[in-house]
Amino acid sequence: MKKELLKFITENNLSPFSKAKTLVKRKDENIFKTKEARQIFSKVLGRISSDFCFRETENLWNCFPFTQKIEEIKARQDYFKSIKPASNSILKQLSIPKISWKPKYSIVVATSDEKSFSQMKELNCPVQFIISESDIQGIQNEDIIQAVDCDDFSSLLEQLPQTVFLDSVDEVYLERFLEQLSGWRNNLQLLEKQETSEEIRKLVSELMPLLEMINTKEKDKIKRENCDLALEKINSEVEQEISKLNISGSVLMSMLSKGKMPLEIENIIDRAVKNSNLPENIFSRSVPVSIDDKELDKITREQAAEENTGMAEKIKKNSHELRKIPGKLNELESLLILFDFESGISRFLGGNYPEHNNELIIGQARNLFLEQAQEISFNLSEQNKCSILTGANSGGKTTLLEHIIQIITLFQLGMPVQGRIIMPMFSDVYYFAKTKGSASKGAFENLLIQMNQINPGAKTLILADEIESVTEPGVAGRIITATCEYFISKNCFLIIATHLGQEIQKNMPPSSRIDGIEAKGLDEYFELIVDHNPVLGKLASSTPELIVEKMASSEKTEYFQFLNQKIRQK
Repeated sequence: MKKELLKFITENNLSPFSKAKTLVKRKDENIFKTKEARQIFSKVLGRISSDFCFRETENLWNCFPFTQKIEEIKARQDYFKSIKPASNSILKQLSIPKISWKPKYSIVVATSDEKSFSQMKELNCPVQFIISESDIQGIQNEDIIQAVDCDDFSSLLEQLPQTVFLDSVDEVYLERFLEQLSGWRNNLQLLEKQETSEEIRKLVSELMPLLEMINTKEKDKIKRENCDLALEKINSEVEQEISKLNISGSVLMSMLSKGKMPLEIENIIDRAVKNSNLPENIFSRSVPVSIDDKELDKITREQAAEENTGMAEKIKKNSHELRKIPGKLNELESLLILFDFESGISRFLGGNYPEHNNELIIGQARNLFLEQAQEISFNLSEQNKCSILTGANSGGKTTLLEHIIQIITLFQLGMPVQGRIIMPMFSDVYYFAKTKGSASKGAFENLLIQMNQINPGAKTLILADEIESVTEPGVAGRIITATCEYFISKNCFLIIATHLGQEIQKNMPPSSRIDGIEAKGLDEYFELIVDHNPVLGKLASSTPELIVEKMASSEKTEYFQFLNQKIRQK
């Protein structure tokens, strides 16, 4: 499963640093056939994706298409069982890689081949297309010249000592790989200190030594400004020491006439120069002491050449590993998304994995969307393929229907649930949600059209929530009864939540059962006390008298008081 996920990430160019989620179209056929069912499916995916750090991670659910193969479901279950609990919080600290290192020496790649030129432009290499001798003159001041596919001008390039001839474009400007790696410096240092996956730790351990190539501290260099400061100090020291000497005028004149300073002065200058801790040959032995500009320039050039050569040698020595950097970073990006996926869902992996059977059995299941969810038990079987679900307003009928879609979603993904679940492999799930607000003129007709489009069979589940609200109460009960009878005859499973339990109970279709979610009264805050667990085989009223009592107790208006009194009298 991991290989499939990593392949998917690579094929779709998913990056942990994408600012937006890539639109990846699902190629499978959705088993949720109504808009309302698909909305619950998306809501479940959003819930179990809530701990992801990267925008692209949620796309990995596309690797878990709807299936009718129980072997595929079991393979997914085995994958999720293998995932160990982990925290992905470190991923929030990762930053978009930005190049933070460039070589300090100038470098240019010379070529007279158009194809090679285009390749190197795509690689963002500093390249010069050579078509004449003047082009070579234009690059002769570069510190390093790399020549590739430049046969016509090889003799001219050989005259430049900084020219290096390479065999292929692959060997060109290997510094570009270190530039790319430098953008990952902070991320790699973060990942090195944290517990992630074994694969991530392995890659980080391979990349960190290469990062050391650009982490090397600069050696102290001889700079002009430092030499000027040292010269000032030298001349001050020489002046002070000479003022202490006692040399006769005749001796001094004799020495100077021969172009030679007195030995005492030479010793003073030598001591002052040595005290500067700078190369002695950059200072001229005179009074006052001065800097030998030619010698200083020579040393400066030698320093730069030594540094450039040293870096070039490191790059040459590690060229094989440097060329692997882009591939390793791409692999690391994929592994980070996978780690985000696995660690992000790990807190949802505690529970039981649903089993496959021809009956729907829900045992002590808890809803993902409820913080203090009551355990719910419910079932449908060959003897009872249809449940007429009755009960109080706000009792939990709608929640139960949506909970079942949640369970089917988790089963299809291969994830565990809170509770014990045995269920068929549904191929078609239809959910007709409760009409919100006033029903439009054609709502009833539209509902019938949708019902007519149902693909009935043993793998079809129909969930309907108060569909009586789109037509007249008198005929609604008969329509629900007839609808249930028709689809039961087609071997479908049905759960119909309704307030018309009493009407339907008089003419129950075969292989159906009436169930109830009961309200037991009002609590001290005048809220309904409801046992959300359906009582199988028992009709539950919608308890309008409790709603009236609640309003009379909380609002205390004359109308509600009067209404409550009349209902109680009845």
